[in-house]
Amino acid sequence: MHATLCGIKKIAFLFGRFILGVLWCTSGWADDAAVARSILSRVELQQSRGNLAIAGYPIASRHVLPRIYECRAHAPVWAVATIAQLQQAIESSIEDGLNPNDYHWRGVSEFAESMRQGIGDDERHAEYDILATDALIRLAYNLFFGKADPNELDPNWNTLRQLQGVDPVVYLQEALAAERLDSALADLSPKQLPYGNLKRALSKYRGIAAQGGWPKLPAGPTLKPGMHHARVEILRQRLAATGDLAEAGSDPALFDDSVEAAVKTFQKRHRITADGAVGPATLAALQAPVQARIDQIRVNLERARWMLHDVPQTFVIVDIAGFEAAYVREGKQVWRSRVQVGKPYRRTPIFRSDISYLVLNPTWTVPPGIEANDILPAVKRDRHYLAVKNLRIIDAQGRTIDPAAIDWNRYSGRSFPYTFRQDPGPDNALGQVKFMFPNPHFVYLHDTPSRGLFERDVRAFSSGCIRVERPLELAELLLNDPGKWSLEKIRSAIDTEKTQTVTLPTPVPVLLYYWTAQGQADGRAHFKNDVYRRDPAVLKALDSEFKFRKQPVTKDLGY
Repeated sequence: MHATLCGIKKIAFLFGRFILGVLWCTSGWADDAAVARSILSRVELQQSRGNLAIAGYPIASRHVLPRIYECRAHAPVWAVATIAQLQQAIESSIEDGLNPNDYHWRGVSEFAESMRQGIGDDERHAEYDILATDALIRLAYNLFFGKADPNELDPNWNTLRQLQGVDPVVYLQEALAAERLDSALADLSPKQLPYGNLKRALSKYRGIAAQGGWPKLPAGPTLKPGMHHARVEILRQRLAATGDLAEAGSDPALFDDSVEAAVKTFQKRHRITADGAVGPATLAALQAPVQARIDQIRVNLERARWMLHDVPQTFVIVDIAGFEAAYVREGKQVWRSRVQVGKPYRRTPIFRSDISYLVLNPTWTVPPGIEANDILPAVKRDRHYLAVKNLRIIDAQGRTIDPAAIDWNRYSGRSFPYTFRQDPGPDNALGQVKFMFPNPHFVYLHDTPSRGLFERDVRAFSSGCIRVERPLELAELLLNDPGKWSLEKIRSAIDTEKTQTVTLPTPVPVLLYYWTAQGQADGRAHFKNDVYRRDPAVLKALDSEFKFRKQPVTKDLGY
């Protein structure tokens, strides 16, 4: 289809050139033809070898770029107006946390200036026209897909983004023809509020950096309300830099009510218990340099480009780094809860699936990893462990096996032929309800008897599953049947202590995502601890040289 469309456009383009040549003069046509021949030779080289470089800039696109020129009979792409728009778009990419140098910024700027002045020979025109086209493709690609490849950073990533029904050649050609590159490129980045808020936060924190950053609060004893200490004056300056403290105060060294309120605001923004005192956790957050916060925002802008394009109107989302979950129905958040996630050495994976059913009074069949790493070693140390944890041993036929009949020293984690199962009850590891969605990780959302752990700031305690603080409320919302499954009727079903599987009327997407920064409308940001140490790899990829991902944008079209 795109080949036919390209052929039609090529005929129209050639006819238009012929008419212009008749009406104007043959000298312009000759110049255009010379540039076209130079473009053709270089494009053919890029197609065959893929190692074309112009003025030291490597040309990355081997498929989209040649098709753009093929549709134009290899005539130049750029005019004064469009190259100016591209130059501005490249300069603005820094606002998205991207690097303008990835898009041949200096070369494009030189080309734009030469076009404005009307200088340069045919060979230079051809080369820089190709350079600008490659820059456009690179920028459009990064705004839509992100720069880093999440599949390379995380083997569990299963959200494959493709250009569904959109031909990038047609899209860019139409934008060039209409001289609306600015809006066309803006349309490629996420439109959701979180992305715009992160951009505002990036601008604010870069502004703070331009003013010299903020002072580093020295280490020392915990600062508390009512104290009079020289470090309080520095604390005031630090809090004022991020807008948490507005009042100067009559006594700079006094930890007064305004400082206490500002500390609590800061603590809430950094997911720290808001007690108003500057203890070790708050001190560490205060001491983070402004550049680290800028990098953190850039990393999460990149995550937004991976995740926010295809978010449905109704979904459950788990914010792993924020230890929270939410249910959004028709674009509105209707439920929110604290959660516990996997320990750093048993990370909750990042992926996407659909909740299809839930189980009331679930049994717990111990996953292979926990069986090998936790249960078997514990049983070998203490034969009473199974009784204490109310665990039964089940064979392949579902029969219960007497623990005394097993030679425990004979088996390792991989060779153990039985399954451990925990019956429903108040001590069941899954609590009263679990929410099931297909995945190869044996991960799901569930209730938990470990209620006290929800009070912790850092809630990474599980073996990978997501423990939910208010699961019955979520069950009621997902079942969405007040007559049959009101909260009272769900509790009544649980009181029977019988295991019951309930299918959702409609499967609900569940998104297990990882965010360490979120922006606000006023430019301030909320920061979370990078509990799984995922940020450095994303930042490294952001700061590396440009490259296309291995996965093509469509099944039949590369980059």
